[in-house]
Amino acid sequence: MPGCVHGVCHQPWQCMCESGWAGNFCDRDLHLCEHSDPCQNGGECVITAEGEYACNCPELFHGKNCELKRGPCEAEGFPCQNGGTCQDENGFADAFTCRCLAGYIGRLCETDVDDCLMRPCANGATCIDGVNRFSCECPYGFQGRFCTVNINDCVGQPCQNGGRCFDRVGDYECYCAEGFTGKSCEISIPRSTWDYQVGTSARDPTPQTLPTRTVGTSRWSPVSVDKAGHFKISVKEVVTQREHGLSELQLIIVIVFGVITGLVVLLTVGLVFWYRLRGTGQPGWCSNSSADTKTHYQQCHGTAPENRKTTEL
Repeated sequence: MPGCVHGVCHQPWQCMCESGWAGNFCDRDLHLCEHSDPCQNGGECVITAEGEYACNCPELFHGKNCELKRGPCEAEGFPCQNGGTCQDENGFADAFTCRCLAGYIGRLCETDVDDCLMRPCANGATCIDGVNRFSCECPYGFQGRFCTVNINDCVGQPCQNGGRCFDRVGDYECYCAEGFTGKSCEISIPRSTWDYQVGTSARDPTPQTLPTRTVGTSRWSPVSVDKAGHFKISVKEVVTQREHGLSELQLIIVIVFGVITGLVVLLTVGLVFWYRLRGTGQPGWCSNSSADTKTHYQQCHGTAPENRKTTEL
Protein backbone atom coordinates (compact mmCIF):
# COMPACT_ATOMS: atom_id res chain seq x y z
CA MET A 1 0.00 0.00 0.00
CA PRO A 2 1.56 3.32 -1.07
CA GLY A 3 0.35 5.03 2.16
CA CYS A 4 -1.40 8.26 2.91
CA VAL A 5 0.43 11.32 1.55
CA HIS A 6 -1.30 14.00 3.59
CA GLY A 7 -3.11 11.99 6.26
CA VAL A 8 -2.96 8.94 8.54
CA CYS A 9 -3.91 5.36 7.91
CA HIS A 10 -7.06 4.54 9.90
CA GLN A 11 -7.73 1.05 8.57
CA PRO A 12 -6.24 -0.95 5.71
CA TRP A 13 -7.00 0.95 2.51
CA GLN A 14 -8.45 3.90 4.34
CA CYS A 15 -6.82 7.28 4.90
CA MET A 16 -7.87 10.07 7.25
CA CYS A 17 -6.85 13.19 5.27
CA GLU A 18 -5.65 16.44 6.66
CA SER A 19 -7.62 19.64 6.15
CA GLY A 20 -7.46 20.85 2.54
CA TRP A 21 -6.57 17.43 1.09
CA ALA A 22 -8.74 14.74 -0.44
CA GLY A 23 -8.49 11.56 -2.45
CA ASN A 24 -7.87 7.90 -1.58
CA PHE A 25 -4.33 8.70 -0.62
CA CYS A 26 -4.87 12.29 0.53
CA ASP A 27 -2.86 13.54 -2.47
CA ARG A 28 -5.31 16.01 -4.03
CA ASP A 29 -5.05 19.64 -3.02
CA LEU A 30 -8.46 21.18 -2.44
CA HIS A 31 -6.90 24.65 -2.54
CA LEU A 32 -4.98 24.14 -5.79
CA CYS A 33 -6.77 26.96 -7.52
CA GLU A 34 -5.65 29.23 -4.69
CA HIS A 35 -2.07 28.03 -4.41
CA SER A 36 -1.22 27.73 -8.11
CA ASP A 37 -3.81 28.52 -10.73
CA PRO A 38 -3.24 26.03 -13.62
CA CYS A 39 -5.78 27.66 -15.94
CA GLN A 40 -4.33 29.77 -18.75
CA ASN A 41 -5.59 32.55 -20.98
CA GLY A 42 -8.00 33.88 -18.33
CA GLY A 43 -9.61 30.56 -17.51
CA GLU A 44 -11.42 30.15 -14.19
CA CYS A 45 -10.17 27.37 -11.91
CA VAL A 46 -12.75 25.35 -9.90
CA ILE A 47 -12.52 22.28 -7.68
CA THR A 48 -14.95 19.45 -8.39
CA ALA A 49 -16.60 17.18 -5.85
CA GLU A 50 -14.05 14.48 -6.57
CA GLY A 51 -11.21 16.80 -5.60
CA GLU A 52 -10.13 17.43 -9.18
CA TYR A 53 -9.76 20.87 -10.71
CA ALA A 54 -11.35 22.10 -13.90
CA CYS A 55 -10.96 25.24 -16.01
CA ASN A 56 -13.81 27.29 -17.33
CA CYS A 57 -12.21 28.66 -20.52
CA PRO A 58 -13.16 31.96 -22.15
CA GLU A 59 -14.45 32.15 -25.70
CA LEU A 60 -12.08 30.85 -28.45
CA PHE A 61 -10.03 28.85 -25.89
CA HIS A 62 -10.25 25.22 -24.89
CA GLY A 63 -8.22 22.41 -23.39
CA LYS A 64 -7.71 21.12 -19.87
CA ASN A 65 -5.85 24.28 -18.91
CA CYS A 66 -7.40 26.54 -21.59
CA GLU A 67 -4.07 26.36 -23.39
CA LEU A 68 -5.59 25.82 -26.84
CA LYS A 69 -7.20 28.44 -28.98
CA ARG A 70 -9.74 27.88 -31.70
CA GLY A 71 -7.48 29.01 -34.50
CA PRO A 72 -7.31 28.54 -38.27
CA CYS A 73 -7.00 24.74 -38.09
CA GLU A 74 -10.25 24.36 -36.15
CA ALA A 75 -11.93 27.07 -38.13
CA GLU A 76 -11.11 25.21 -41.39
CA GLY A 77 -12.10 21.86 -39.92
CA PHE A 78 -8.52 20.52 -39.82
CA PRO A 79 -8.18 20.36 -43.62
CA CYS A 80 -4.87 18.47 -43.93
CA GLN A 81 -5.27 15.25 -45.93
CA ASN A 82 -3.56 11.84 -46.05
CA GLY A 83 -2.64 11.87 -42.37
CA GLY A 84 -1.10 15.35 -42.38
CA THR A 85 -0.97 17.35 -39.14
CA CYS A 86 -2.50 20.82 -39.04
CA GLN A 87 -0.30 23.38 -37.30
CA ASP A 88 -1.37 26.88 -36.23
CA GLU A 89 0.75 27.50 -33.11
CA ASN A 90 -2.05 26.31 -30.85
CA GLY A 91 -4.49 28.61 -32.57
CA PHE A 92 -2.45 31.79 -32.26
CA ALA A 93 -1.15 31.78 -35.84
CA ASP A 94 -2.80 33.84 -38.53
CA ALA A 95 -2.92 30.84 -40.92
CA PHE A 96 -2.50 27.12 -40.69
CA THR A 97 0.14 24.88 -42.25
CA CYS A 98 0.09 21.14 -42.94
CA ARG A 99 2.89 18.84 -41.92
CA CYS A 100 2.69 16.01 -44.45
CA LEU A 101 3.64 12.39 -44.05
CA ALA A 102 6.45 10.98 -46.17
CA GLY A 103 5.32 10.50 -49.75
CA TYR A 104 2.90 13.46 -49.89
CA ILE A 105 3.31 17.09 -50.79
CA GLY A 106 1.05 20.10 -51.36
CA ARG A 107 -0.62 22.74 -49.23
CA LEU A 108 -3.06 20.18 -47.88
CA CYS A 109 -0.82 17.11 -48.42
CA GLU A 110 -3.12 16.18 -51.26
CA THR A 111 -0.45 15.16 -53.82
CA ASP A 112 1.24 11.77 -53.83
CA VAL A 113 4.91 12.11 -54.72
CA ASP A 114 5.73 10.25 -57.97
CA ASP A 115 8.48 7.90 -56.81
CA CYS A 116 8.95 6.73 -60.41
CA LEU A 117 9.92 10.22 -61.59
CA MET A 118 13.64 9.41 -61.55
CA ARG A 119 13.07 6.17 -63.53
CA PRO A 120 14.77 3.84 -61.06
CA CYS A 121 13.85 0.64 -62.92
CA ALA A 122 16.39 -0.59 -65.48
CA ASN A 123 16.29 -2.71 -68.64
CA GLY A 124 12.89 -1.49 -69.78
CA ALA A 125 11.09 -2.50 -66.58
CA THR A 126 7.76 -0.92 -65.63
CA CYS A 127 7.81 1.29 -62.52
CA ILE A 128 4.73 1.11 -60.27
CA ASP A 129 4.34 4.09 -57.94
CA GLY A 130 3.25 3.62 -54.33
CA VAL A 131 3.03 5.71 -51.17
CA ASN A 132 6.61 6.74 -50.47
CA ARG A 133 7.79 3.66 -52.36
CA PHE A 134 7.87 2.08 -55.79
CA SER A 135 8.16 -1.37 -57.28
CA CYS A 136 9.60 -2.58 -60.59
CA GLU A 137 7.83 -5.04 -62.87
CA CYS A 138 10.77 -6.71 -64.60
CA PRO A 139 10.71 -7.95 -68.20
CA TYR A 140 11.42 -11.57 -68.98
CA GLY A 141 15.03 -12.45 -68.23
CA PHE A 142 15.66 -9.94 -65.42
CA GLN A 143 15.07 -9.82 -61.68
CA GLY A 144 16.03 -7.83 -58.58
CA ARG A 145 14.89 -4.64 -56.84
CA PHE A 146 15.67 -2.54 -59.92
CA CYS A 147 15.57 -5.34 -62.53
CA THR A 148 19.33 -5.13 -62.97
CA VAL A 149 20.11 -8.82 -62.50
CA ASN A 150 20.17 -10.92 -65.66
CA ILE A 151 18.76 -14.37 -64.92
CA ASN A 152 21.33 -17.05 -65.73
CA ASP A 153 19.55 -19.25 -68.26
CA CYS A 154 22.48 -21.70 -68.24
CA VAL A 155 21.83 -22.80 -64.64
CA GLY A 156 19.80 -25.80 -65.76
CA GLN A 157 22.58 -26.87 -68.18
CA PRO A 158 20.33 -26.99 -71.25
CA CYS A 159 23.11 -27.77 -73.74
CA GLN A 160 23.42 -31.48 -74.43
CA ASN A 161 26.14 -33.74 -75.80
CA GLY A 162 29.02 -31.68 -74.44
CA GLY A 163 27.83 -28.33 -75.80
CA ARG A 164 28.97 -25.10 -74.14
CA CYS A 165 26.24 -22.80 -72.82
CA PHE A 166 26.42 -18.99 -73.06
CA ASP A 167 23.85 -16.90 -71.20
CA ARG A 168 21.90 -14.30 -73.12
CA VAL A 169 19.11 -11.88 -72.17
CA GLY A 170 16.11 -14.10 -71.50
CA ASP A 171 17.71 -16.88 -73.53
CA TYR A 172 20.78 -19.04 -73.92
CA GLU A 173 23.02 -20.08 -76.79
CA CYS A 174 24.75 -23.40 -77.21
CA TYR A 175 28.08 -23.93 -78.97
CA CYS A 176 27.75 -27.54 -80.01
CA ALA A 177 30.49 -30.11 -80.22
CA GLU A 178 31.42 -31.52 -83.61
CA GLY A 179 28.71 -33.76 -84.97
CA PHE A 180 25.76 -32.11 -83.18
CA THR A 181 23.40 -29.24 -83.91
CA GLY A 182 20.08 -27.78 -82.74
CA LYS A 183 19.01 -25.26 -80.11
CA SER A 184 20.35 -27.47 -77.30
CA CYS A 185 22.74 -29.59 -79.42
CA GLU A 186 20.20 -32.38 -79.27
CA ILE A 187 20.37 -33.28 -82.98
CA SER A 188 23.11 -35.62 -84.17
CA ILE A 189 24.46 -34.84 -87.64
CA PRO A 190 24.52 -38.13 -89.61
CA ARG A 191 27.55 -39.04 -91.72
CA SER A 192 26.87 -39.12 -95.46
CA THR A 193 27.20 -42.72 -96.72
CA TRP A 194 26.17 -44.11 -100.09
CA ASP A 195 26.35 -47.64 -101.37
CA TYR A 196 26.78 -48.05 -105.08
CA GLN A 197 26.46 -51.33 -106.97
CA VAL A 198 28.24 -51.49 -110.30
CA GLY A 199 27.25 -54.31 -112.67
CA THR A 200 30.00 -56.31 -114.49
CA SER A 201 30.16 -59.37 -116.64
CA ALA A 202 28.49 -62.36 -115.05
CA ARG A 203 30.92 -64.66 -116.75
CA ASP A 204 33.69 -63.96 -114.30
CA PRO A 205 32.75 -65.89 -111.17
CA THR A 206 36.07 -65.27 -109.47
CA PRO A 207 35.85 -62.90 -106.54
CA GLN A 208 38.25 -60.00 -106.93
CA THR A 209 39.70 -57.54 -104.46
CA LEU A 210 39.28 -54.03 -105.84
CA PRO A 211 40.55 -50.80 -104.32
CA THR A 212 38.12 -48.11 -103.10
CA ARG A 213 38.95 -44.58 -102.18
CA THR A 214 37.47 -42.26 -99.55
CA VAL A 215 37.11 -38.96 -101.36
CA GLY A 216 39.21 -36.16 -99.91
CA THR A 217 41.37 -38.40 -97.70
CA SER A 218 43.59 -40.07 -100.36
CA ARG A 219 43.37 -43.35 -98.45
CA TRP A 220 42.67 -46.59 -100.28
CA SER A 221 41.16 -49.71 -98.84
CA PRO A 222 40.41 -53.05 -100.45
CA VAL A 223 36.84 -54.09 -101.20
CA SER A 224 35.84 -57.62 -102.16
CA VAL A 225 33.30 -58.43 -104.81
CA ASP A 226 30.39 -59.90 -102.91
CA LYS A 227 29.25 -62.12 -105.72
CA ALA A 228 29.99 -62.92 -109.34
CA GLY A 229 29.25 -60.03 -111.64
CA HIS A 230 28.90 -57.34 -108.93
CA PHE A 231 31.16 -55.40 -106.60
CA LYS A 232 30.39 -52.74 -104.01
CA ILE A 233 32.03 -49.34 -103.62
CA SER A 234 31.54 -47.80 -100.11
CA VAL A 235 32.19 -44.07 -99.78
CA LYS A 236 32.70 -43.24 -96.10
CA GLU A 237 32.97 -39.49 -96.48
CA VAL A 238 32.15 -37.22 -99.40
CA VAL A 239 34.02 -33.94 -99.56
CA THR A 240 33.42 -31.75 -102.56
CA GLN A 241 36.22 -29.93 -104.35
CA ARG A 242 34.74 -26.60 -103.35
CA GLU A 243 35.51 -27.28 -99.67
CA HIS A 244 39.24 -27.76 -100.42
CA GLY A 245 39.58 -25.32 -103.33
CA LEU A 246 38.57 -21.75 -104.09
CA SER A 247 35.00 -20.68 -104.50
CA GLU A 248 33.87 -18.92 -107.64
CA LEU A 249 33.89 -15.51 -105.95
CA GLN A 250 37.32 -16.08 -104.44
CA LEU A 251 38.68 -17.12 -107.84
CA ILE A 252 37.35 -13.94 -109.49
CA ILE A 253 38.94 -11.79 -106.76
CA VAL A 254 42.32 -13.52 -107.21
CA ILE A 255 42.21 -13.00 -111.00
CA VAL A 256 41.31 -9.29 -110.67
CA PHE A 257 44.13 -8.67 -108.19
CA GLY A 258 46.55 -10.55 -110.46
CA VAL A 259 45.64 -8.39 -113.47
CA ILE A 260 45.99 -5.18 -111.47
CA THR A 261 49.39 -6.27 -110.15
CA GLY A 262 50.61 -7.06 -113.66
CA LEU A 263 49.52 -3.67 -114.98
CA VAL A 264 51.28 -1.88 -112.14
CA VAL A 265 54.51 -3.78 -112.84
CA LEU A 266 54.39 -3.00 -116.59
CA LEU A 267 53.68 0.68 -115.92
CA THR A 268 56.62 0.90 -113.51
CA VAL A 269 59.05 -0.70 -115.99
CA GLY A 270 57.88 1.64 -118.77
CA LEU A 271 58.36 4.76 -116.66
CA VAL A 272 61.88 3.70 -115.61
CA PHE A 273 62.90 3.02 -119.22
CA TRP A 274 61.48 6.37 -120.42
CA TYR A 275 63.35 8.35 -117.76
CA ARG A 276 66.63 6.67 -118.67
CA LEU A 277 66.25 7.54 -122.37
CA ARG A 278 65.46 11.13 -121.51
CA GLY A 279 68.54 11.52 -119.30
CA THR A 280 70.96 10.04 -121.89
CA GLY A 281 69.96 12.11 -124.97
CA GLN A 282 72.00 12.05 -128.36
CA PRO A 283 75.79 11.55 -128.27
CA GLY A 284 77.74 14.82 -128.84
CA TRP A 285 80.79 15.57 -131.07
CA CYS A 286 83.69 17.84 -130.34
CA SER A 287 85.84 20.23 -132.57
CA ASN A 288 89.22 21.84 -131.87
CA SER A 289 90.15 25.47 -132.48
CA SER A 290 92.59 26.55 -135.26
CA ALA A 291 96.34 26.51 -134.65
CA ASP A 292 96.93 30.26 -135.13
CA THR A 293 94.75 31.25 -132.23
CA LYS A 294 96.14 31.83 -128.79
CA THR A 295 93.21 30.19 -127.10
CA HIS A 296 92.81 26.51 -127.58
CA TYR A 297 89.37 25.22 -126.96
CA GLN A 298 87.45 22.06 -127.53
CA GLN A 299 83.79 22.44 -128.27
CA CYS A 300 81.48 19.47 -127.99
CA HIS A 301 78.28 19.85 -129.90
CA GLY A 302 75.15 18.22 -128.72
CA THR A 303 75.91 18.90 -125.06
CA ALA A 304 74.72 21.48 -122.63
CA PRO A 305 76.61 24.81 -122.49
CA GLU A 306 77.81 24.14 -118.96
CA ASN A 307 79.40 20.87 -120.09
CA ARG A 308 81.48 22.47 -122.93
CA LYS A 309 85.29 22.63 -122.29
CA THR A 310 87.60 25.56 -123.15
CA THR A 311 91.36 25.44 -122.55
CA GLU A 312 93.38 28.71 -122.69
CA LEU A 313 97.04 28.45 -123.64
